[in-house]
Amino acid sequence: MHIVLQLIPKKYLIGGTLILLGLSGLLIMSTIVAITGEFEKDSQQSEVTEIEGGGIGVGTANVSPQVMKYQPLLEKYAQKHGLDASYVPIMMALMMQESGGRGNDPMQSSESFCGSVGCISSPELSVDKGVLHFKSVLEKAHYDLKLCLQSYNFGGGFINYVMKNGGKYTPELAISFSQLQYQKVKHTGNYHCVRPEMVPYSACYGDALYVNAVLKYYTGTITADGKPAAPASGGSGGKSGVKVIDAGKTLIGKTRYVFGGGRSQSDINAGRFDCSSFVRWAFEQVGMNVGPMSGVTTDTLKTQGQAINPKDMKPGDVVFFDTYKKDGHVGIYVGDNQFLGCQGKTGVAIASMEKGTYFGERFNGRVKRF
Repeated sequence: MHIVLQLIPKKYLIGGTLILLGLSGLLIMSTIVAITGEFEKDSQQSEVTEIEGGGIGVGTANVSPQVMKYQPLLEKYAQKHGLDASYVPIMMALMMQESGGRGNDPMQSSESFCGSVGCISSPELSVDKGVLHFKSVLEKAHYDLKLCLQSYNFGGGFINYVMKNGGKYTPELAISFSQLQYQKVKHTGNYHCVRPEMVPYSACYGDALYVNAVLKYYTGTITADGKPAAPASGGSGGKSGVKVIDAGKTLIGKTRYVFGGGRSQSDINAGRFDCSSFVRWAFEQVGMNVGPMSGVTTDTLKTQGQAINPKDMKPGDVVFFDTYKKDGHVGIYVGDNQFLGCQGKTGVAIASMEKGTYFGERFNGRVKRF
């Protein structure tokens, strides 16, 4: 081997050595990038912990992981059927009561779809038809949410009954309807009280306490008439929009971007934020609660508030961008195609949304007014 090396000109030996060193360096760099990418991917996946809603009052669906996994499908079919995404949390609470997210029909929508139990064997079809049925019942109930929920259990006949008896859901009407219906069907032997406390009332048709059963999985507010709450004072796009921008601007030049930062008081004190935690913080400064400090994400923020056409954006509206994932970045619109957000290289700063810019090309048209 030594003789062979002596026969090879020195310049070729040097060149070959450099090539081998270059290839080795590329291999090492590729390994580092792959490991870093997997770490970042894991970090991003762990960010989503809960889901919140705003159209019926800011609140949280307190549900199991089995139900939580249906969040994307519920959002998908809410959009398909023209139902505002702010109803997703309450539908998750409904699913929790119906099935706990288990089985092939997690929304128990077979009866509304085909008139019999068991005709749906696909979870996605169950969500599709369940969301469609929820929207239909909500509209027939004139957006009385509690009437909608109870009718999801009783059937559409309960809405007609309520309309003939005051036009508004009450627990007493739910019990009396259950009593009347039970008298019609008890001879079949197929009905029994799902709740022992309803036995003395002979209210054994359906679940007369279904509304409370669903709402125990939902923490938040519902207006007195059960209708969606309109944003106060014109929402974040009104006077409070200017205030939230002014609050957010106080952090310009005083922060740095840290993925997952801003979810503890020590992070906030040290100026460590990411995009969603900064938006939450800014709204908190003007007295608006848009989610808990520890659990806020772009996915929780996008279900809040009122959907706005991008053509009607006002300062203070919240805008979303498709970056590392759909709705991966969020900020507060300040006007003139600019937004205030916490970005990777700058921390809290004003960035452009003009066409041709990085964020201008990634703005996905989702605008929410808190």
